Amino acid sequence: MSNSLFDNFFPVSAKQWKQKIQFDLKGDDYNQTLLTQTHEGITIKPFYHADDFKQLEISEMPSSFKICQTIFINNEKTANYLAIDALNRGADSIKFIATKPFECDVLFQNLFLLPSKLNIYFQLQFLEKEFLLKLIDFVKGKTVFLNIDILGNLVTTGNWFYNHKKDHEILKILLKNNTSAIGVDVSQYQNSGANIVQQIAYALAHANEYLNFIDKNKIEKQLFTINFNFSIGGNYFFEIAKLKAFRYLWKLLIEEYNFDVIANIFVEPSLRNKTIYDYNTNMLRTTTECMSAILGGANTISNVSYDTIFHKKNEFGERIARNQLLILKEESNLKNSDFVKGTYYIEELTYEIAEKSLTLFKNIENSGGFISQLFEGTIQRKIEENAIKEQQQFDDVKHVLLGINKYPNADDKMKDTIELYPFLKIKSNETTIKPVISKRLAEKLEKERLNNESIS
Repeated sequence: MSNSLFDNFFPVSAKQWKQKIQFDLKGDDYNQTLLTQTHEGITIKPFYHADDFKQLEISEMPSSFKICQTIFINNEKTANYLAIDALNRGADSIKFIATKPFECDVLFQNLFLLPSKLNIYFQLQFLEKEFLLKLIDFVKGKTVFLNIDILGNLVTTGNWFYNHKKDHEILKILLKNNTSAIGVDVSQYQNSGANIVQQIAYALAHANEYLNFIDKNKIEKQLFTINFNFSIGGNYFFEIAKLKAFRYLWKLLIEEYNFDVIANIFVEPSLRNKTIYDYNTNMLRTTTECMSAILGGANTISNVSYDTIFHKKNEFGERIARNQLLILKEESNLKNSDFVKGTYYIEELTYEIAEKSLTLFKNIENSGGFISQLFEGTIQRKIEENAIKEQQQFDDVKHVLLGINKYPNADDKMKDTIELYPFLKIKSNETTIKPVISKRLAEKLEKERLNNESIS
């Protein structure tokens, strides 16, 4: 066919569409009936049109994403076995979580033999200079992200690893030896209840503290990479736009410095909307969240298993989580963000989120910067305010989690199934600042149901 099907239809303007909608509303107010306001201050319209189409030029989007398996280092030999097994089963990236130094030669034995373009990520819950320098030397020439985030530790624990001065001294030494040492943990903001605009603005302000540090300390200007750890929630289109908006704003921020820094985006599904009841629904949630990550332009995705909040790590849950990504990538052919280019709704969401995030970022910088706002408690207070709004929506069943606050299965019993404590743990230790604390939306309802199980 030489002519498009749409050549047989006359174009309809945005104004004409709106007039038709207003006529069909039969007197109801257009704004009150069809416009929705989000926590971010964004207005969702009933239709989007080429007449008022807004689009940002976003560069450096990945051609494909890597599938990551996350492994806790309890025993180096076991962790090595699990990593090689995951690579043989379809993963092409590994994330290691460690709470203390480990034997590098045991952990990495035969690990870099396959695949050839293996990426290694670390989540180190300690800061030990001698060990980190040894680790940097051991992985030289490999694609390894140390994810050293001294500010992230301050945010999540309320304390520095040692103190402000010593933490920054160690960071300076590491940066002189490794260009991929820094990580920015954005996931904590999402899991504690920050809205999407806040997440992006805090990610930029958080990272800008590191950029200022590099600049002021005259660390040799070379091609640095910062790994940004994002969590993706269930607001499908908004989460796609979140990653796109972040990439656009990162490019703007980096242009203010006289050195280049690549943003590598590592994504995991959020834990905030995961549940212990009707837990198989978690697989549906993580599937759409992983799709948002792919279409938003993530470099690497590590899925979480459906039972991660209440079961110890197990082979079945890990395999299902990895296979979800394999199906999306290889069978559904979802490999990158190409599918959403030019879509009116997502492009305009990206534009509006970027605009509001940039405004908030500038306000943070004009108020003394990210660290200053943390010590004043402003960041924590703003996140808490939004978290309360989200919780109220959940309690009022305006924010629905199926199987929990809507259509719960009364026969679903979990008391004897729980292996891990799935609720917020309050620590009484003294902190330098108020920490940003992760909390799931369903916790209160789940506690009530567990108590009723005990009574019955």
